[in-house]
Amino acid sequence: MDTRLSTRGRMADPAAGELVDFSKTPAPDIFKLRIQLLDEGSRSDMLADTGNLKIKIRCYAPQGGENAMHSHHNQDHSFIVLQGQARFFGPQGEIHDLTRNQGIMLPAGCYYCFENPGTEPLVVLRIESITKDGGDPNIRLGMHGQQIEPHSPENNREKTIRPRPNAFYE
Repeated sequence: MDTRLSTRGRMADPAAGELVDFSKTPAPDIFKLRIQLLDEGSRSDMLADTGNLKIKIRCYAPQGGENAMHSHHNQDHSFIVLQGQARFFGPQGEIHDLTRNQGIMLPAGCYYCFENPGTEPLVVLRIESITKDGGDPNIRLGMHGQQIEPHSPENNREKTIRPRPNAFYE
C-alpha cells in the first residue's frame, strides 16, 4: 500500500516533508440506516459512537411516543425524520410538526417531548453531541428539575415492543 496518498487520493509531494502516520489515526465508521418497524413501543439502534458524537436510528410505533417533558443538560441533539410524522412539544405549549426530511435541533437544556401522531411507524435519526461540560449523556431532567430515568413510568415509556414482521426501514 502506498502511504504517500493524500485525502484526495493523489500522491503527496515527498519534498513537502514526512506524512502523518495514518496507522495511528482513527478509521472511518461505515453504517447503514436500517431498523425494524414496530406496531407497538419504541426501539433505538446505535449506528456510530465516537464518545463525543452518537448517531442512532429510532423507530416509534403509530400513535406512540416515549417521553415526558424533559431536557438533556449536557448534550445538544437533533432528530431528523426519515419516515412518518413527529410532533414535538415545548414547555410553553409550542408545537412543531415534522415530516420526512425535516429535523429539529435541541440545544442542551431545551425542554421538549414528542409523539408519533401518524398511522405508520415513525423512523428518526437521532444525533447527539456531549457538551464541553461532559457528564452522563443519559441524564434527563423533568420540569421540576428532578432526574427522570429513561425507561421509567415517569418518562411515559411503553414497556411492550411489538415488531412488525419482516418490515424494515432501509
